[in-house]
Amino acid sequence: MFSGRILITGAGGFVGRHLLPALQGAFPNAETVASQFDVTDAGAINVAVEQIRPDAVVHLAAVAAVDSARENPDVAWQVNLHGTLNLGRALLASVPACMLLFASTADAYGASFQAGHPLDETAALAPLNTYSATKAAADLALGAMARQGLRVVRLRPFNHTGPGQSDGFVVPSFARQVARIQAGSQPPVIHVGALDPLRDFLDVRDVCAAYTACIARINELPPGCIMNIASGHARRIGDVLQALLDEAGVRAEIRVDPDRLRSTDIPRAVGDAGLARQSLGWLPRIPWDQTLRDVLKDWQQRIHG
Repeated sequence: MFSGRILITGAGGFVGRHLLPALQGAFPNAETVASQFDVTDAGAINVAVEQIRPDAVVHLAAVAAVDSARENPDVAWQVNLHGTLNLGRALLASVPACMLLFASTADAYGASFQAGHPLDETAALAPLNTYSATKAAADLALGAMARQGLRVVRLRPFNHTGPGQSDGFVVPSFARQVARIQAGSQPPVIHVGALDPLRDFLDVRDVCAAYTACIARINELPPGCIMNIASGHARRIGDVLQALLDEAGVRAEIRVDPDRLRSTDIPRAVGDAGLARQSLGWLPRIPWDQTLRDVLKDWQQRIHG
């Protein structure tokens, strides 16, 4: 069982708050360290890495929302690309035996989803927005650094949600509105973007299980390897909304908000995670109905609180 030191960047974010307890439960003899540095500060990273000397790093820190990256592209490039390069260089310089687990994104496949079938890791990266472009650039850069000796594993998770996620993402945006209507805090109108696109949704806790499985196999995964983390199932966004309404027992008018529509939206984005099943023994295990119940309950508690 892994018993080294694990450094997590972005530990205070949505995924990080689920990952920390998952790692502590899986590796009780390991030490988990939440980073305190700004990833855009190369000097601070160098000092921290030299002091902490991690055996594994899970790099979650990012501008993760598509809208946030579009509104502040310079910040997104600094954090998502240059911050990742800063971290990779520091690890190569001080602890070259350390494994870097990079949280990439399936959004980087972009236009490749137009093929219409579930994509595996051989699909071309063809980003369609600033967020996915910054993450694709970092993903490719780390692949090149693997040739220089960096022990990096790149995971490309598909859409993941769960309790604690901000309403800048589609499922919690729906859940928040449903919970507010249920509480009498807003009129019975749900504001939405496009409802017909099909997406591959995961529970964040299943994604964290994939990260944990990578660390458990730290000495088995080849440097530079890439794995999709996906359910392989297409879910219509409008059906996700209806399931939340049904769960809450709420009836509401559905109103399309032009500001929530994206000109680059693709009709279907589904992944093939066969490699993760083979290499990690990973499968999503949390039922989708449970995920939706947990997200709705989280927003009910926030609103009542």
